[in-house]
Amino acid sequence: MKVLVINAGSSSLKYQLIDMENEAVLAKGNCERIGVDGLITHKTSDGRTVSHNTPFPTHKEAFMEVVSILTEGEGKVIDSVKEISAVGHRVLHGSEVYKTSTLVTDKVIEDIFSFSELGPLHNPPQATAMKACQEVFGKETPMVAIFDTSFHQTMPAKAYMFGVPYEYYEKYSIRRYGFHGTSHRFVSARFGQLNGTNEGTRVITCHLGNGSSIAAIKDGKVVDTSMGFTPLDGFIMGTRSGGIDPSVVTYIMNKEGLTPDQMSDLMNKKSGFLGLSGVSSDCRDLWAAANEGNERAKLTLEIAAYQIKKFIGSYAAAMGGVDAVVFTGGIGENDGGMRKMVLENMEFLGIKLDEEKNAQRGEIKISTEDSKVAVWVIPTNEELLIARDTMEIVSKL
Repeated sequence: MKVLVINAGSSSLKYQLIDMENEAVLAKGNCERIGVDGLITHKTSDGRTVSHNTPFPTHKEAFMEVVSILTEGEGKVIDSVKEISAVGHRVLHGSEVYKTSTLVTDKVIEDIFSFSELGPLHNPPQATAMKACQEVFGKETPMVAIFDTSFHQTMPAKAYMFGVPYEYYEKYSIRRYGFHGTSHRFVSARFGQLNGTNEGTRVITCHLGNGSSIAAIKDGKVVDTSMGFTPLDGFIMGTRSGGIDPSVVTYIMNKEGLTPDQMSDLMNKKSGFLGLSGVSSDCRDLWAAANEGNERAKLTLEIAAYQIKKFIGSYAAAMGGVDAVVFTGGIGENDGGMRKMVLENMEFLGIKLDEEKNAQRGEIKISTEDSKVAVWVIPTNEELLIARDTMEIVSKL
């Protein structure tokens, strides 16, 4: 079975074609600037790269070009679109309705559109992409929706409710949802394989990248997570503020005369690493600047590590202890310096870092042999998880 994995944005469409017999990526690429002009970049597993400009007025034209580049010309990896057995779509928000991955129907697409207020930047284009996919592939090709929020649906009410009047939960579904669910689910499952089981374990997974979140996972199920009603909550990220005193929001709005949309833009796109450092939203740039003596860049790194450390400590308390900490994501997998800052002075929790192993890359246990808490770096693979879910659901049809 070959599964096409889709991650659609408002002006982009990322894809991977995965052969599920050996879980090999046959090709991957990205359609960019949809609705503007159009650029597709396509790479095959045997090293071929194809890139060209082509008009993408809508997501439908992008899908048509994906089909073309997979089946024809220099980037060809299959003979016919009929070789694609199913399509798996990443979806940001499933509200409280979708607790597991789901076969896509017209009703599911309507529901994803209806959750647009909860995920305004992601849900509309993802639902639009599903419709476009139906037009290009036909409804006979099954599609599956994999929701970022579903893995976190095991949280108890004491973890997901906010301290605002209960009526707003009833009227508007305001609660903590959590995100990066496919990543947290993938690496926690992989830890279970490495450990032999997830039963009886208390694991803290740290997805650290331009967007970051941490999850507390007990017996393989999420009991708490750092992102909230939206992906803005938690700790500082590339351009997001993370959790702050709510009064700061109204104070800045009043002082600067900002509208709600302008304030949301400030917290989502102009804060975090970028806003604090004044240098960049990229952690690598912050390290370079800090090493050259930039104090704000150094402070930003210290703030990030401090906030991550606090989440690890609080989640250990919430679960009555911790057996393992897992790092993943662009920063989590590649930034040994950040991992070291986070784990410094955590021997009281039973964590001892092996600095030599911490300097290495790839899947590796970076705690010492006598560390009571195992610390792992496990590269995430959200696309593969989406493909696996898609195959599992489609195989039952």
